[in-house]
Amino acid sequence: MRVVSLVPSLTEAVAVSAPGMLVGATDWCTHPADLDVPRIGGTKNPDVPAVIALRPDLVIANEEENREPDLAALRAAGVEVLVTEVRDLEQAFGELRRVLVAGCGLAPPAWLDEAREAWSLVEPLDEPGPLRAVVPIWRRPWMVLGRDTFAGDLLARLGVTHAYAGHAERYPRIPLDELRDTGARLAVLPDEPYRFTAEDGPEAFPDMAAALVSGRHLTWYGPSLAQAPAVLSAALRAALR
Repeated sequence: MRVVSLVPSLTEAVAVSAPGMLVGATDWCTHPADLDVPRIGGTKNPDVPAVIALRPDLVIANEEENREPDLAALRAAGVEVLVTEVRDLEQAFGELRRVLVAGCGLAPPAWLDEAREAWSLVEPLDEPGPLRAVVPIWRRPWMVLGRDTFAGDLLARLGVTHAYAGHAERYPRIPLDELRDTGARLAVLPDEPYRFTAEDGPEAFPDMAAALVSGRHLTWYGPSLAQAPAVLSAALRAALR
């Protein structure tokens, strides 16, 4: 089977589960590190003719990461497109199974069971009082996690409530002064999509502990889910010491 992936998480999921099945991926598909397939542009601006030229049996996409006009163009060319929706961990597990088993015809991979077990055993951080956080994903302008997000659900399972979980938007733009005035104890700063670092991010939140976390473990739904509870918990605990 020939598969093109337009989603970094799903690229890794297919590549790890069935090496050789992928025949194309986006420029943002960085895992596995040794993935050697033709690149077809970005998630938001794929080269549709290049995808079609690869003669895929299936293109896998996501309703949030990819644009409907591109997916419609692929369907119009006769390409089968499987579109995922991932808003929380349980949905991620279901969609991964749909992609790999129903879409790609594979047996459920061992890493999927390992990820389920890892999250079933997770213990929330033992902190006095609620652990409220702001979770920026971009600056200039500042954007944060809002309602109904996969990353927000992972943080909740780890014992972190983010300040804009009830916001009307999923990724609202919030002025920095307002972020500082939320009463949050913690700023969770991932290294993607914006690459926050020790020198770029924590200084904006001088009254909060700053947790620099792996964006791949916070936002990707794939093999990284098996390690995500330990990786994220360690980063959060280090910030709160």
